Amino acid sequence: MKTSVKTLTAAVALALFASQVIASDYGHHKFKVHSQVLTRPLDVVNFSDGVNYDTTLNFTTGIGSGAYHYPGDDRNTVYTIGDRGVNIKCSKDVATIGADICAKGKIFPVVNYTPSIFKLQKKKHHGWKIVEVIQIKDVNGQPVTGLPNPYTSMATEKAYDIKGQTIEPNANGLDTEAMVRLSDGSFWISEEYAPSLVHVSAAGEVLERLVPAGIEDELATANYPVVGALPEILSKRKLNRGIESIAVSPDEKYIYFMMQSPLANPDKAAYKKSRNVRLFKMDLQSKEVIAEYVYVMDTPDTFLDDNTSKQSKVKVSEMDAYGTDKLIVLERVSKTTKLFRVELDEASNILNTEWDNVVTSPSLEQVTDLSAVEITPLEKEIALDSARDLPGKLPSKVEGIAILNKHELFMINDNDFGIEGDDTHLINLRVGRKFFK
Repeated sequence: MKTSVKTLTAAVALALFASQVIASDYGHHKFKVHSQVLTRPLDVVNFSDGVNYDTTLNFTTGIGSGAYHYPGDDRNTVYTIGDRGVNIKCSKDVATIGADICAKGKIFPVVNYTPSIFKLQKKKHHGWKIVEVIQIKDVNGQPVTGLPNPYTSMATEKAYDIKGQTIEPNANGLDTEAMVRLSDGSFWISEEYAPSLVHVSAAGEVLERLVPAGIEDELATANYPVVGALPEILSKRKLNRGIESIAVSPDEKYIYFMMQSPLANPDKAAYKKSRNVRLFKMDLQSKEVIAEYVYVMDTPDTFLDDNTSKQSKVKVSEMDAYGTDKLIVLERVSKTTKLFRVELDEASNILNTEWDNVVTSPSLEQVTDLSAVEITPLEKEIALDSARDLPGKLPSKVEGIAILNKHELFMINDNDFGIEGDDTHLINLRVGRKFFK
C-alpha cells in the first residue's frame, strides 16, 4: 500500500489561530506594502481505501474570496468572506490524493463546511486577527452548506465525498464570493451557483436570495426565501463564473454587482473568446435592477506576470465603491493583479434591451466592436498594475479589496483552503494622493 502525507500549510496542529508578520516596504509609484500571513487550521482529512492509497491532507480555512471595510469602523477593522469550502476537481484527484475516485465534478472533503463571514481586527504589534466568525444560516438557524444546487435548466456539477460516493445537490448551498456590510449590520453577498445576491442578517441568517428570473422554482426546497429578481440572462453564466464582486454606494442607495467573466451566451465558445462582462446597478430599497453596463476586460498578454494567451483566464474578482457610480475594479489572471477606476455616468445602459434577450444573435458576448452596435462601454483607468508597480510584492489570486481610507487599501488572496499549500496573505497598501481621483 502506498502511503503519503501532504502537509499543505504551516499550521500548528493544536492551534486555533496562527499568524506570521512579513513586512515589506516598497515605495515605487507611491505604493507601500505591508504583508502578513494568516493561518487558520480547518481539518485533517485522510483519503484511503485501505489497500492502494493512503493520503492525509491538512486543510486551512479560506477567508479571502472578498473583503469589505464598513466606513463606520476604524481603519483596523475589516470583514472578509470565504467561498463554498474545500473542493478538489475530479480531474486532479490522482495528483492530489493519489487515486482516481471520480470522473467529472468536485470532491468535497469537508462536506459539512459552512460558508462564513470573518471579522478581522488589526492589533498593534500583533497584526490582523480573526475576532468573529459569522456562519451563514437558514431561517431555522441551521448552517447552510457549500454544496452545489439542484439545477435542471442550467449547468451544475456533481459532488462527491472522500470515497467517491455521490453527494446529493442541496438547494440551500451557497458559493459565496464577496460581500458588503450595511449600516443596519446586515450583509449583501454575491454568489456563484445561481448566480445570486444573498441578503443576510448581522447574525448570518439568510433573509432573501435573489436569483435570475425563471430559476427560483428550482430552489423551491431551500429553507429561506428565494426570489427571481435578477435578469434572466444571468442564467447563461459559465459554470463557476458567477457573480464574483459586489459594492455599495456610500449612501447605501445602490448595490453594484458584476459577473466574473462573460456569459456562456449562446455557448462556451462565446465565453472563451469574449471580453465583455456585464455590470449591474440595483436600487437597494426596491431591490430592482435599474441599469446594466458593459465592462471590457484587458487582453491576457497585458498580465505580464502570467504566461497565457487565453482570454478566459482573465477574471473580474472584486470591486469597491469610492463614490456614487465610482468603482475600483480588480482584474486578474493569477500572478498579476490590476486595479481600475471606473465611472458609470457616460456608459450605455443596456438593461431590458435586445442584449438581455437570449435569442439575440450575435449575442453581446460575441460582439467584438461595441461601437458598431452603438454601445458605449464603461471607461476604465488603470490605478495599479502589480507587475509594473509592485513586482513580486503581491500574492497570487488576490480576490478581495477594501478601501480603508483615501490613502490605504486592504487586500487579501484566496488560498483555496490550502489544497496546494498556499497561505492567506493580508496586505495593507498605502496609495498616493491621486489614486482616488
